[in-house]
Amino acid sequence: MAKLRSHVVSRASCAEVARELNLGARFRLEGRGVAGDDLEMLAENRNVLAAVLEAALAALFLEHGFEPIELAVVEAFDPRIQFALTHQVDHKTELQETVARLGRSISYALINEVGPPHDRTFTSAAMIDGQNAGEGTGRSKKDAEQEAARKALEYLAGIAEESTSSD
Repeated sequence: MAKLRSHVVSRASCAEVARELNLGARFRLEGRGVAGDDLEMLAENRNVLAAVLEAALAALFLEHGFEPIELAVVEAFDPRIQFALTHQVDHKTELQETVARLGRSISYALINEVGPPHDRTFTSAAMIDGQNAGEGTGRSKKDAEQEAARKALEYLAGIAEESTSSD
């Protein structure tokens, strides 16, 4: 349940729900006093969209309580709940557990960071016992590490497959 909850309330999920609810468009309409380019950048930014959604939900909760808004909130997040129920979404945790079972250690190294502060792309490597087992790129360090972990899991699966086919 913790993994499910973690995915559903993640910044990425909240930003996706905000997009589906057109909060970016509403933000553009109400963004008085913010320069056009800055307003556009903010209205598309994942972190801002997630924060706007969280603030809107908090305001609704404080104004109306949980029961009147419960069904709408569950409906808005339902696609993310269904996805989390049917897919492995936390590759870092899965990799950590896999590596621990093998008696090995995992760490992550930031390999590259490009772009202006408001639009960076990060590349990270999943290092198993100091060896690069997979690299990933993302819009945040966390996303890059998740992708690196996913590739490291594929790498480990390939090694396991090779060892069982050679037996």
